[in-house]
Amino acid sequence: MRLAASSVALAALMAVASPVLAHTAAPAAAPAVTAPSATPLRGAPVSELVARVDIPWKRFQLDNGLTVLVHEDRKAPVVAVSVWYNVGSKDEPKGSTGFAHLFEHLMFGGSENSPISHIQSMSSAGASVLNGTTWFDRTNYFQTVPTPALDYTLYLESDRMGYLLGQVSQEVLDLQRGVVQNEKRQGDNQPYGLTEYATLEALFPEGHPYRHSTIGSMADLDSASMETVRDWFRENYGPNNAVLVLSGDIDEAKARELTQKYFGAIARGPANTPAAAPVPTLAAPVEEVLRDRVAQTQISRTWAVPGLGDPDSVPLSVGASVLGGLASSRLDNVLVRDEQTASSVSAENQVFQRLSMFSYSAMVKPGADAEAVAKRMDAVLADLIANGPTQDEIDRVVTQFASRRIQGLETANGKASVLAEGQLYANDPDFYKKELAAYAAVTPAQVQAAMKKWLSRPVYSQIVVPGEREAYADAAAAPSGATPTPAAPIQRVAREAAPAIGEVSNVDFPSVERAALSNGIEVVYARSTTVPVTRVALEFDAGVAADRADRLGALSLMLNVMQEGTTTRDSKALAEAQERLGASVTVGSSMDRTTASLSTVSTNLAPSLTLLSDVVRNPAFAPSEVERLRAVRLAALANEKTQPAAIAGRALPPLIYGEGHPYGRSFSGTGDEAVIRNLTRADLVADHAAWIRPDNAKLFVVSDLPFAELKPQLEAAFGDWRAPTTAKGTKAFTAALPQTSARIVLIDRPQSPQSLIYGGQVLPVSGSDDILTLSTANSVLGTDFLSRINNDLRETKGWSYGVRGSINPLQNRAPYIINAPVQANRTGESIAALIGQYDRFLNAEGVTPAERERTVLGETRGLSGSYETSGQVLGALRSNALYGRPDGYQETLASRINALTAEQMDAAARAAIKPANFVWVVVGDASVVKPQLDALGLPVEVRAAPAATTAQ
Repeated sequence: MRLAASSVALAALMAVASPVLAHTAAPAAAPAVTAPSATPLRGAPVSELVARVDIPWKRFQLDNGLTVLVHEDRKAPVVAVSVWYNVGSKDEPKGSTGFAHLFEHLMFGGSENSPISHIQSMSSAGASVLNGTTWFDRTNYFQTVPTPALDYTLYLESDRMGYLLGQVSQEVLDLQRGVVQNEKRQGDNQPYGLTEYATLEALFPEGHPYRHSTIGSMADLDSASMETVRDWFRENYGPNNAVLVLSGDIDEAKARELTQKYFGAIARGPANTPAAAPVPTLAAPVEEVLRDRVAQTQISRTWAVPGLGDPDSVPLSVGASVLGGLASSRLDNVLVRDEQTASSVSAENQVFQRLSMFSYSAMVKPGADAEAVAKRMDAVLADLIANGPTQDEIDRVVTQFASRRIQGLETANGKASVLAEGQLYANDPDFYKKELAAYAAVTPAQVQAAMKKWLSRPVYSQIVVPGEREAYADAAAAPSGATPTPAAPIQRVAREAAPAIGEVSNVDFPSVERAALSNGIEVVYARSTTVPVTRVALEFDAGVAADRADRLGALSLMLNVMQEGTTTRDSKALAEAQERLGASVTVGSSMDRTTASLSTVSTNLAPSLTLLSDVVRNPAFAPSEVERLRAVRLAALANEKTQPAAIAGRALPPLIYGEGHPYGRSFSGTGDEAVIRNLTRADLVADHAAWIRPDNAKLFVVSDLPFAELKPQLEAAFGDWRAPTTAKGTKAFTAALPQTSARIVLIDRPQSPQSLIYGGQVLPVSGSDDILTLSTANSVLGTDFLSRINNDLRETKGWSYGVRGSINPLQNRAPYIINAPVQANRTGESIAALIGQYDRFLNAEGVTPAERERTVLGETRGLSGSYETSGQVLGALRSNALYGRPDGYQETLASRINALTAEQMDAAARAAIKPANFVWVVVGDASVVKPQLDALGLPVEVRAAPAATTAQ
């Protein structure tokens, strides 16, 4: 499905222990001073990395045409079940845009022999990965389940493939229509949120299958009637139009038995032969200027180019990376590092089955000349086409691509997706190997020739400038599809009852080993051998909370500069070194910890550790870097002022914690504009000395390598690091918390088709307390997809794409935060509904027996897939340390959750969550929203949205 624009503030505010990466929109300028060069770091040959990528598979086909792929992997007692249908938005006829995606939602509403929500069924089964997505070329549904739940899962998947329509009532259709329209509003409400529509309409002629977005139009969604929806299902969802992949704890013989049992009786459907989708060429260059509520001008160029499998596809993708995809790309070096006229750049070749879209873009630095930036970015492309890339550039692209592919194969579902994509698009599950081979073999001449052939044609240019949007085309008040001639009833087909789920064994968490480096740094290690990858987290007791109240943003700016140049490697050299190694080195902060992270293929671990050590221990803080990153941060702060989640994320914490509290600031850590403008290089150096030091550090490592082999490499990288003589930084949580009461702060953001509601309080608990009972109770109330609040606002009323109420277990006093994006005309009613749900749950209508059973089963069964990846294991090691938990904590969870009673869950929730203390922040159009809020009877304070400093 179309992804809504992300917001650092939303992710940060709702995060638990995941770090907020230091906000670098693009690499900084190289230091002006001359520094000695570091010894070049070399990794394994690309051929060695490519040889490590292998997913053995078996394939067979049922008589009804269902293609089944099986990948056996016994590393964990889980199986990924992934169903890919050969239908996407490119298959939608005129007047039915958005139907494929709408049907994705309908498929989660239950089926004839399992009439409850598919999400409810699979959550109780312990699914650790569960979702569905729609794109131009396909619709897929996937879940990873404990092995004893496999029969049950295949029964449900087969039921919605063959026996769905009897469960799709007009009420269900109307509800999901509203949910999808709110998903569309949520994406459209973001800065630059309307650019995709304009791009597609300009690139592709009327009637072209790729001309409309996957989300569709409001008008077409309004017109979706029961009969048209039924016809869509009958024409596209037959077994002969699908690929089923089973990946994990299963073999071919078992897969044949189970798929025949559950899918064999489903009748073959019509064959879907996608319409021809030629690669169009514009008759002449097209330039379009859009106005939006943005802080920076964005310039982009786009062409339609060949799709997956075309000989030019990989060369074009490599060319895009060289142009603007690598951190050391041509556009980065010219526009961001050298001339510093853009705050960020990008380029990509977005590959689809029938065609692709090659684009590159630049965010114009505030104060820079947009026309000059446009000419310069075009000149960079022209030079690349005229002279081609270097072999070194290609090698870095290919190494990075292979490394990411290896790391992406760690999960059963990741491997299932790779196999399904190859089978669906190329009739070859091993297509990924051909693609890797093409990357490894591509030459500079091939890249140059492909770019000259396809990017010398007329281009679509789009310029988004700050200004007022055009009027928004919203959904009709009474959708025409909601009142059609009643459709004929569906004759249901009775099947045998769903199979029972077997006993799910407890999670087997890896053994933890500990040691200390010669300088005293503690090392916490666990082994994961699924893929040849090592992940390292060098953690410091700092975090966003380490900033003084009068210096917000200082720490994160220091981290930005720290990772953009060392005393022997400038910004470009650091980027190139990571690319040559296929490694990723990042530095960022959660609220309580600052972390320097490394992810790399283990073959290249030694040089990658050298790079991590250099970044952490030897930052140059070159004056030119400081000024460059200061400008980037100021642009990022201006952009935050246009983003609904960032606006709300800045407003809520000081309202509930108080401005002087270490948690009473935006969890993004980006800070205040005045502070950023006045910070000096000496300030950043002092912050580094106070916080980034060995006596404030702990190392967490998860690797396929044994600890005995790993520890000497860690010692070589960090063992001789000594703490400075200056004092170590300290954090003080002594500030008194304000006494809050129910009130609303409305932040006026005109032209918002959706309102974003945040609500919150500070809980009387901290992350280091035992909050398992409270968290389990809140799964019922706020965090689960089937929670009271999401079930009400999304699944019953259809006013939101998704609502969540979360406990953020910070190390000290934890906040409870509600996040509810809702359609603008339902803002007041949504807050009333939320208040009502909390009041009922916390008084007379606590956890029901059914809710208790569903939650306990889902959370205990799901543990078997919760630590499938090295990243998940690393996160568990870090959270155990942060909250003072024992190493075996994860293995105690099942028995403790199983023992919980509804009464205990109710008591924990009622003792902590106090709706009378909620402060509500609403970001929306006051002209639409204010009268609704006044009717609630709560005090309403209206604030203007912060004014963004625009580029022009």
